[in-house]
Amino acid sequence: MNRDQIMKILPHREPMLLLDDAECREETAIGHYTVRGDEFFLQGHFPGNPIVPGVILCEILAQSACVLMQKQMEEGKLPVYTGLDRVKFRSPVKPGDTVTAQCRIKRAKHPFYFAEGTVTVDGRLCVSADFSFAIQGA
Repeated sequence: MNRDQIMKILPHREPMLLLDDAECREETAIGHYTVRGDEFFLQGHFPGNPIVPGVILCEILAQSACVLMQKQMEEGKLPVYTGLDRVKFRSPVKPGDTVTAQCRIKRAKHPFYFAEGTVTVDGRLCVSADFSFAIQGA
């Protein structure tokens, strides 16, 4: 799905919509985002050597997971992080990199969802994490 289709699921908008495209393959969500270099989060992180902050990479994971939750993400619903566990930052992500986020829901007890995921660039592992979120009503 493209950005317009993603915006029908996610409440995020610029500058916090961090998926260029996404798809579901069986029970796995796969999202992509190409780091342009002009993003707000790179302005001071770090001058002369921009690196995507880890929290932004975790947000890309969470947004990708929400693609799996299309049916639960009705109008007015908000996905809210409730936890991050076993987060490992392995390799930096820089401008020009295309991030691939893959995640799957391990278990669910609505409104809580527990997931695991990875962020890679050209097959290089950058982040791995377990995380949880809740889908809140309007």
